[in-house]
Amino acid sequence: MLRAPMTNPPEPSTAGRGLTAALVIAVALILQVSVANRLPLPGDVTPDLVLLAVVALALVNGSLTGVVTGFCAGLAADIIPPADHTLGRYALVYCLIGYVCGMAAAELDRQTFVPFMAVAVGALAGTVLYALTGMLLADPRAAWDVVSRMVPLQVLYDVLASPFVVWAVLRVTRRYNRGDKARDRYAVPTARYRAMSGRSGGL
Repeated sequence: MLRAPMTNPPEPSTAGRGLTAALVIAVALILQVSVANRLPLPGDVTPDLVLLAVVALALVNGSLTGVVTGFCAGLAADIIPPADHTLGRYALVYCLIGYVCGMAAAELDRQTFVPFMAVAVGALAGTVLYALTGMLLADPRAAWDVVSRMVPLQVLYDVLASPFVVWAVLRVTRRYNRGDKARDRYAVPTARYRAMSGRSGGL
């Protein structure tokens, strides 16, 4: 008796994706606090590795992952020292940026330089949005003269760091991409399957 071939290998579990995203965010937070924040860069500004990780994960896994990881990562960044701003600002900004970048994920070709450019654009949007929320909350550090001086440097550092973050996230999530390619490779067209199983005619 002929058995139907397995046309689709097991899908990667949602738990696996969530665990991978949580690991990426945890590593980004640790590197942000222990390395990036200690870099003696001009302008007293450092690259936002957490924001870059959120954008990269959203581009790889979609808007749902972008929203959840953005909110959780932002909330952690709001709490972890040396947090000295209104609680929830990072959570709001990262959540919105993760959602928007996740919506654009389906339009991107991961085999080109487009994800790197998308992460840079997401970093720019996140930096500007964070500055705008500071202005709305009357944060004295968000005065126009301060923002106009610091935002360009912040974006520059984020753009320079984005290729390394994108490479790391794509490296960690590569097995999911392999799973997608495997499904395309081993999928059997309907007509061919019916012919193989002796049911090319009626049922």
